[in-house]
Amino acid sequence: MILTVTLNLALDVTYDVETLTRHATHRVQRVRQRAGGKGVNVARVLASLGQETLATGLCGGPTGDFVRGDLDEAGVPHAFHTISGDTRRAVTVVDDDATVFNEPGPLVSAAEWSLFQAHFARLVKSAHVVVLSGSLPPGLPDDAYATLIRLAKGAKVLVDTSGPALSHAAAASPDLIKPNALEFAEAGLSPAGPLVVSRGGEGMLAMADGRCWEARPPEVLSGNPTGAGDAAAAALAVALRDGAPWEEALRDAVALSAAAVLAPVAGAVDPAAYRRFLPKVSVKEVPCPW
Repeated sequence: MILTVTLNLALDVTYDVETLTRHATHRVQRVRQRAGGKGVNVARVLASLGQETLATGLCGGPTGDFVRGDLDEAGVPHAFHTISGDTRRAVTVVDDDATVFNEPGPLVSAAEWSLFQAHFARLVKSAHVVVLSGSLPPGLPDDAYATLIRLAKGAKVLVDTSGPALSHAAAASPDLIKPNALEFAEAGLSPAGPLVVSRGGEGMLAMADGRCWEARPPEVLSGNPTGAGDAAAAALAVALRDGAPWEEALRDAVALSAAAVLAPVAGAVDPAAYRRFLPKVSVKEVPCPW
C-alpha cells in the first residue's frame, strides 16, 4: 500500500477563462471543485491506475467535510485526522496555462500535531511507500516531514515539498526527494541521496548512486500543469515500491506527468495520452550537474 500524507489539505477550485488579464473582470466559463492538496492528487492518480493507496493528513471544518465526501464519491480511500480549523482552498485560473492562488491553511495546534503523529504511526505499519508532499500549514514546525520520516520505519519515503520543510526533510535521509527546479535551487541542497528534479516542459533530471539521467517528454504540451508533479510523484512511488530501474522509473514519471497536463484538473491523467507518451519519452544518462 502507498500512503500519501497531505498536511495542508485543500479544496481545489478551478476557474476556466478565455484569457487571464491583470486588473480586469473575467467571465468564468466553467467552475470545478474537488478534494486536493498534493498528497491527495497523488492518491487520486494511484487509485485511477488501480494501485492500492490510502490518503491521510489533517482535515477540518465544513470544507474538510466536502473534501471527505468528494473522495468518497471518487472511490479514493482516506483516513484523515480531524482538526478544529477549516481546511483551506486553492484556486486555479486556467487559460492556456494555470495561475494558482493558495490559501495558507488552518492553524494547527501542538496537541493536534502530536495526535496526528500517533495516527500516522499506526497507518504506516501497513505501508510499503509513504509520499509526503505539499506545504505545511501554520503552526507546524519546519521539521514536520523530518519527524514523519523518522516514524516511517519499514517503509520507503518520497518527499515533495519546498523551503525549510524540504531542507529539514532532506537531512532526515528519505529514500527520494522530488522538488521542482525552483524549489531545489531555493533550498540550496547539496544532494546526498536519490533526487529527481522536475523541470516542467523540459522533463526531469535524476541523480542516484553517483549517476545522473535526463528524461524529456516527446512533445510540447499546453494545458493545466498544476497536477503534473503529483502524477510524477505517483509514478515514482510505484517505482520505489517495485524497485524499478531508474531509467524505467523516469520514463513512467515523465509520461504520466505529461498525461496529467492534458487532463482538466489536478489529480487526473489522460490514460490514452499516457499510453501514447510512454514509449516515446527520451531517457539518457548525462554528466551530473550537481
